[in-house]
Amino acid sequence: MLKHPTLDKLHSLKLTGMAAAFTDQSSAPDINELSFEERLGLMVDREMTERDNRRMTTRLRQAKLKHNAALEDIDYRAARGLDKGLVQSLAACQWVKEHLNVLITGPTGVGKTWLACALAHKACREGYTAQYVRLTHLLREMTIAKGDGQYPKLLANLAKVDVLILDDWGLMKLSAENRRDLLEVLEDRHGRRATIATSQLPIEQWHDVIGDATLADAILDRLVHNAYKINLRGESMRKRQSKLTPSLT
Repeated sequence: MLKHPTLDKLHSLKLTGMAAAFTDQSSAPDINELSFEERLGLMVDREMTERDNRRMTTRLRQAKLKHNAALEDIDYRAARGLDKGLVQSLAACQWVKEHLNVLITGPTGVGKTWLACALAHKACREGYTAQYVRLTHLLREMTIAKGDGQYPKLLANLAKVDVLILDDWGLMKLSAENRRDLLEVLEDRHGRRATIATSQLPIEQWHDVIGDATLADAILDRLVHNAYKINLRGESMRKRQSKLTPSLT
């Protein structure tokens, strides 16, 4: 008699996990063998699991990762110079907790962006927030934000993200405005949040690419010196995959 009113109340309280567990229990033939405390515990566990899953789904949606990548799917057979021990260490997300950075370099197509997204995906699964941006797009967005008054809000949002991916570092020559904007972003995050940067250029060339020596020193000081460094090498994965695709004549 109490079944339907109880379900209605659980749904009205948005306890959908408990409602689902309650429904399952009502049709389980041996449920009466469990005590009240055990049955309640199962309902609470179901609610917590569903809430955790919803929060993770939200974090992944907001991260806007370019690839749906997972560290568990890494193919270590490809000769890319990827240190399995380091990846397993990063998978624990201690680097996120300690607000450290990860710099991934290597030629085009070797999986830099994929690996960055896999690291961010793992962080989202561990309860952290993440966001993927191409550096060129971000700098353009920051210039626009100054014109419409959204610049402070944009900076504040970037500062709050636990893991920020700056993809394709060094693809464009930075203007004086770009350098100042980039320093603002990294200054807000230094020692407070974790950043991943990917680039086709070796880290040794980043100083010259930034342009201004003084600002380059300040930017790299906040990015490089507290970072794990991963240098990928080898043939483009996209090129290898194209060789496996039969040509149509």
